[in-house]
Amino acid sequence: MSTAVVAALALAGCAPSGEAEPEASPTGTPADLCAAAAPTGEAVESVTVDGELGEPSTATFEKPIEVPEAQRLVLEEGDGEPVQSGDYLNYALTAYDAVSGEKVGELGYNEGELLPALVSPESLGQFTGCENVGSRLVLALPSGTDQAGTATNAQIYVFDLLSVTPTAAWGEEQEPTEGMPTVELAEDGAPTVTIPEGAEAPETTELSTLKAGDGATVEAGDMVLVQYTGVKLSDGSVFDSSWDRGTPAQFETTGVVTGFKKALEGQKVGSQVLAVIPPAEGYGASEGNELQEETLVFVVDILATQHPAPAAEEAPAE
Repeated sequence: MSTAVVAALALAGCAPSGEAEPEASPTGTPADLCAAAAPTGEAVESVTVDGELGEPSTATFEKPIEVPEAQRLVLEEGDGEPVQSGDYLNYALTAYDAVSGEKVGELGYNEGELLPALVSPESLGQFTGCENVGSRLVLALPSGTDQAGTATNAQIYVFDLLSVTPTAAWGEEQEPTEGMPTVELAEDGAPTVTIPEGAEAPETTELSTLKAGDGATVEAGDMVLVQYTGVKLSDGSVFDSSWDRGTPAQFETTGVVTGFKKALEGQKVGSQVLAVIPPAEGYGASEGNELQEETLVFVVDILATQHPAPAAEEAPAE
């Protein structure tokens, strides 16, 4: 499984742990994305695939396969919309070693296994091109080195384009909690927060679900993809916002302040959560931080979550 995990993370362009820096919004026209697609070739054309799209597949080929450069082949053309630069693509893959023919892992077929990947001509576009959502591809990648610097064999992937994740929460709207700050949404989903007159800081973080999603549940230590806006309870001014940067943020739930963590863990993907966080569960312990004495108000849209990879089993002692 480790090889497939490394491959998937490379496709997604994100680190396996720690707080990830937001990726810059990609540029490029649909024509640029089409032009970025890797060519077909003998390697991918020699692969036979059995199985349904969206389920782990079986790929067979005469080994070893020589892969001089990245190649791709469309096996099934989907009936969804064409993938566009800037989309967050949900995908799944089954990976095979091109030398031994052995299956080395599969990922993305279950909820919470993999974050969606940002599509651009410079990265994932060489694999997706501008194919329709719902397509199944065969990819061939030449040998190289993994994130640890270890040499890897060429690999064959069966690659399914499953869906595109919205960049704003899509859950069912809920009744707002009386006395909490109010939230108005722009057409693109960006929130504007209004602080009620005379609002006081709670002793512990108060949460209100504004939209209830029905996706995977965020677990402790998950890597999440979110949109958020943070304002000060004292004056309603915005101090941080992924919306202002033009792209969702991704980070581990363990890498944020306690109150923000409470707004994530236990919630379902697709939800929008309003959190009022007192200094003790915000930046109260961060001496000299400009927000040290502030009560924080966050509106968080939970777009996707990736559960921690299970620890490798140790080999039994002889």
